[in-house]
Amino acid sequence: MAESERVKMAAGEWYTCLDDELESLRVVARDAVFEHNCLPPRQRGNLGPGLKTLLGNAGEGARIEAPFHCAYGFNIFLGDGVFLNAGCTILDTASVRIGKGTLLGPNVQIYCAEHHKEVAGRQAGLEIAKPVEIGANAWIGGSAVILGGVSIGEGAIVGAGAVVTRDVAANTTVLGNPAHRVKRD
Repeated sequence: MAESERVKMAAGEWYTCLDDELESLRVVARDAVFEHNCLPPRQRGNLGPGLKTLLGNAGEGARIEAPFHCAYGFNIFLGDGVFLNAGCTILDTASVRIGKGTLLGPNVQIYCAEHHKEVAGRQAGLEIAKPVEIGANAWIGGSAVILGGVSIGEGAIVGAGAVVTRDVAANTTVLGNPAHRVKRD
């Protein structure tokens, strides 16, 4: 029996996102995100009830401002006290782990999916999922983009608007496109 597209996605193999099972999982995520985004701020608490059940883990005091968007949700793991500001998008085709106390500015985007390089592959919906890990107490500036396969170390700072295409060491600051290390004040 052939492996399902979801199994291939979880294994980090090429899979097609044009799949009924994956689409049904995305519908569940869209419903939970819609619910969260439509709650009055005082009723959201730390997370809307739909997101609490959708996410892989949400530590104590984790907060996500609306609007928020994710692809699946179950691949997102938030440590205690993590804060995602308004407009964050996480395309979590692979695991996204965000360490405790980490702050994401408005409109931060995390993209785990990488599309096929060949036109025919893209037309067939072929993707490969690459995980993202962000250590504890990192600060990701507004509108930063983090690509799949990247690890950002504990205490690192990613400047606003940076495009992170490779790993960032702990306690360093990066900025620019592509992101590069700068001396820390």
